[in-house]
Amino acid sequence: MDFAGIFPFAPEIGYPLLGLVSFFGSLVPFVPLPGFLLLATMSVGPQFDLHALALISALLSAGAKQVIFYASYGGRRIVGKRTRERLRPFERLVKRYGAAAAFAAAATPIPDDLVYVPLGLARYDPKRFFAATLAGKLVLSYVIVLASHHLGLTLVGPLLEDVDESTVYVGTAVFAASMTAVVVLMLRLDWHRILGRIAPWTLDD
Repeated sequence: MDFAGIFPFAPEIGYPLLGLVSFFGSLVPFVPLPGFLLLATMSVGPQFDLHALALISALLSAGAKQVIFYASYGGRRIVGKRTRERLRPFERLVKRYGAAAAFAAAATPIPDDLVYVPLGLARYDPKRFFAATLAGKLVLSYVIVLASHHLGLTLVGPLLEDVDESTVYVGTAVFAASMTAVVVLMLRLDWHRILGRIAPWTLDD
């Protein structure tokens, strides 16, 4: 991939660029790749402080995920009474395991919005969500920073070569559509029937 094709400024522009890419890249549902690549690239040499890189990436990425969480959180207000009734067992499940799920999603390079959108729909506690997400992003950012710094271009080079710009753009569109499908599915499923079999305690008021 031509890195400059997506980022018109050289990585040496510094920490502000990393912050912008981490935030706006994480706002795009399911596609954190640009932020990961820039973080890895900036970590290779001695130009930047590794702790600053990890903290900036984690804070701005977690902040962007908080925006997605609040969008899902507020979107629940427009659903009908019957839909809210169907969601109640799922809400109880999420409130018990929400922090662990948010941390695991943030600490691994998976499409984490598959976890965050349901947490928002279930109205999980925003402060706990942010704390768990930030902790997970810190773990992931430090792994990327330290691995890139100590392994150098042997790690970052293959990542840049195997990804082209069209893949990023197509992936953005595909995964954004996937998020919409996930939200619709979450609202239409009968959670009383699903969770009544595997977690009957979620049916208790």
